[in-house]
Amino acid sequence: MKIVVSKKTKSKISSLIILILTLSLALVMAFSFCFGAIKSLATLVQAESLSSAKAMCVMEAESGRVLFQKNSNEKLAMASTTKIMTAITAIENAKDLDEVFEVSPKAIGVEGTSLYLRQGEKHSLRDLLYGLMLVSGNDASVAIGEKVGGTIEHFVDLMNFTAHKLGAKNTHFENTHGLDEKGHYTSAYDLAKIASYALKNPTFKEIVSTQNKKIVSESGKTRYLCNKNKLLRTFNGAIGVKTGFTDNAGRCLVSAAERDGMTIVCVVLNCGPMFEESANLLEQAFQKYKMVDLSTFVCLPNSVKVVEGEKENVKVCHQGEFRYPLCHGEEKQISSSFSLPDIVHPELEKGQEIGSFEIKMNNDLLFSGKIVTMEQVKARSLKQRFFDIVDQW
Repeated sequence: MKIVVSKKTKSKISSLIILILTLSLALVMAFSFCFGAIKSLATLVQAESLSSAKAMCVMEAESGRVLFQKNSNEKLAMASTTKIMTAITAIENAKDLDEVFEVSPKAIGVEGTSLYLRQGEKHSLRDLLYGLMLVSGNDASVAIGEKVGGTIEHFVDLMNFTAHKLGAKNTHFENTHGLDEKGHYTSAYDLAKIASYALKNPTFKEIVSTQNKKIVSESGKTRYLCNKNKLLRTFNGAIGVKTGFTDNAGRCLVSAAERDGMTIVCVVLNCGPMFEESANLLEQAFQKYKMVDLSTFVCLPNSVKVVEGEKENVKVCHQGEFRYPLCHGEEKQISSSFSLPDIVHPELEKGQEIGSFEIKMNNDLLFSGKIVTMEQVKARSLKQRFFDIVDQW
C-alpha cells in the first residue's frame, strides 16, 4: 500500500528535523564550553592546591618552560632572594674575584642578617659572595656592591640592566640586600628566570650549592658559614639557591635541583612552609616531566644531490641538540618541518648552511635551526669533466 504524505506534513517533518539538529548542536557547544570552563577551573584548583604561596613558579632551567605556576607575574617583595641578582651581577662584572680589598665603611652595621663585618676588615670578593649566599649577609651585599660598582647606586643600575637583558619585565631593584623598600619588587616568573640564568654560571652554581664554608679575613679572622637552604641537606639533587624573609615579603625561597640531566628551579614568594612546599613542587616536576631531545623528531634526508661536484651527493645534518621537558603523551603534539634545496652546487665546505628546520608543539614554535653539510665537496676537475664528455659520446 502506497503512503501519501502531504506537502504540509513534509514541511512539519522538515521543521522538526531542523529543530532537533539545532538543539543537538546547541547541546554540543554548551558541553564544550562547560568542559573548557571545568578544565580551566581544574587547572586553577590544581595550582592553588600545589602551594599556599602568594605566588609560585616552577621552571625547567634550560628551556625556560613553566611547569607549574600561580600568580607568577604578580609584582611582589622578594626579600633576600634579591641576592641572586647581586651575586651574578658581581661575578659577571668583577675583574678578579680573589682580589683582597678593605670593606667599605658603608657596609658596617647594615640592619638584618649579617656577617658582622668590622671596620678595616679585608676580604676577597669570592669569600664575601659565600657570606652573601650562604648566611645572607646584608653587610656583605653592600661591600660587594661598593667594590664592583664603585657606588651602590651604580651597582644597582647594573642589577637592573641584567634584569632588563633577561626580559624580567616585572622586576626592579632598589638595593643589593632585599630589605623592604618602595620600588623594589619582582615576580615569581622573573625570579625563576633570573635564577635559571645565574645557575648557568659555574662560579655562582658552586657557591649556592655549598653547604658549609670557612672564610678567613686577611688579618686571620675566621668565620664558619652554614647554608640556610636546608633543602641542600634534605632533597635529592638539590643545588641551591637562596632563602629570604622580611615582614612585608614573608618567607621566600628560590630552590633548584638536578636529576637525570634536567634542572628544575622553584620559586615560592610569601609562603609559610616554604621548604616543605618547594620540595613537593620539585618532586612533582621530576615525576611528571622528562627531558627529551626534540632534534630526533626532525626527519631529514641523508644527503642532497650535488651538481658538477666531485661527489654526486653531500651528507647533511641539523646542528645541535634541542632539549625540552615533556610530560606523558606530549610527544604526539610535536611536529617538525624543514626547508632544503633539491640540488646544491660546489664549492661546499664542511658545516656550510644549506637549509633550516623548525620544531613545534601544538603549532607553537619551540626551536629553529640550521641544516648543514657534513663534508667538503669540491667542483669536478677538468680531467673528470673530460671523461664526462667522453662517456656522453
